[in-house]
Amino acid sequence: MLSAEHRAIVKATVPLLESGGEALTTHFYNKMLTEYPEVRPMFNQAHQASGAQQRALANGVLMYARHIDELEKLGGLVGQIINKHVALNILPEHYPIVGSCLLKSIREVLGEEIATDAVIEAWAAAYGQLADLLIGLEEGIYSERENAPGGWRGTRRFVVARKEQESDEITSFYLVPEDGGALLDFHPGQYIGLRVLIDGDELRRNYSLSAAPNGREYRISVKREPNGKVSNFLHENVRQNNVLDLFPPAGDFKLAHGEKPLVLISGGVGITPTLAMLQAALETKRPVHFIHSARHGGVHAFRAAIEELAARHPQLKRFYCYERKRDGDHEAHGIGFVDEKLLDTWLPKNRDVDAYFLGPKAFMKAVKKHLKTLGVPEAQSRYEFFGPAAALD
Repeated sequence: MLSAEHRAIVKATVPLLESGGEALTTHFYNKMLTEYPEVRPMFNQAHQASGAQQRALANGVLMYARHIDELEKLGGLVGQIINKHVALNILPEHYPIVGSCLLKSIREVLGEEIATDAVIEAWAAAYGQLADLLIGLEEGIYSERENAPGGWRGTRRFVVARKEQESDEITSFYLVPEDGGALLDFHPGQYIGLRVLIDGDELRRNYSLSAAPNGREYRISVKREPNGKVSNFLHENVRQNNVLDLFPPAGDFKLAHGEKPLVLISGGVGITPTLAMLQAALETKRPVHFIHSARHGGVHAFRAAIEELAARHPQLKRFYCYERKRDGDHEAHGIGFVDEKLLDTWLPKNRDVDAYFLGPKAFMKAVKKHLKTLGVPEAQSRYEFFGPAAALD
């Protein structure tokens, strides 16, 4: 049980986490992935190599220590964590592994003079509280998904009904249940978890659902990353009629019901969840401003599909920005980067809108700043990260 003394000790470690949290989490991941190879499938090694996973965990541990008396102040962080866990099928038996490696890392990185028995005991109690919270919330989602129409728990086999190239880098995969059963519904903006075996190694990844729910099939649209083991496998090796293992849809970045004008802003492959949002929104007749940024026309996916929707739905206004325009590319509405001036021109004059944006971190950081400057209420400006959660401020 987490006592008042435990809380005080954990809060006293905040300065240490502020200065050395990333070193601690780097040590933690090295230890856990070496000593417990069975958890490796849950972690993207590209995020490990870049340090993104370590920074995200360091931020999460710091936020937890800061707000251990008022966990409600963690806000959307808890929702992001549990949905990522559910999409990768993190189970209760994984938590003791994490806890053991975290406590050992605290002792080994900080040393016994700082990480005394009292500190280790306090953090053990704190981790136990957090683990119980997450396990309970995750079980609620697992149970809800399992008992919903078309739902399941764990993996379910899906057949690749067709595979379509969308740009020089992005390919779509249309997936139908192998058992021919009903299909679990989802919210536009959510993602699925995918499990694959590559050269005998199990790997798990999350991919946004890039088409609105239709009760027949799921669509994911995957960018081929230069060093992406799973993305390259999907592009090069997965064919029509192949079978893939999927975990149920998850994610708290989802289109909320509303009547305000909708603004969807994406950069690169960040377009994928906004496509599902767009399709769903157009059925409600609400005005939509769709803004997409790409390096050039060759990597601009789904342009023809957006144009076709615009021809059928006069409430849809679309704007495209290319970092550079090549010979032969279609016309763009802007050249360079999506800056404050372009957004000022493309946004509705009344800035009381619901805005959703997704893309590379630098892109999202700029868009967040521009939307605030241009008068979009912060509470109505929503975003999510591909990969580990990070801060934009």
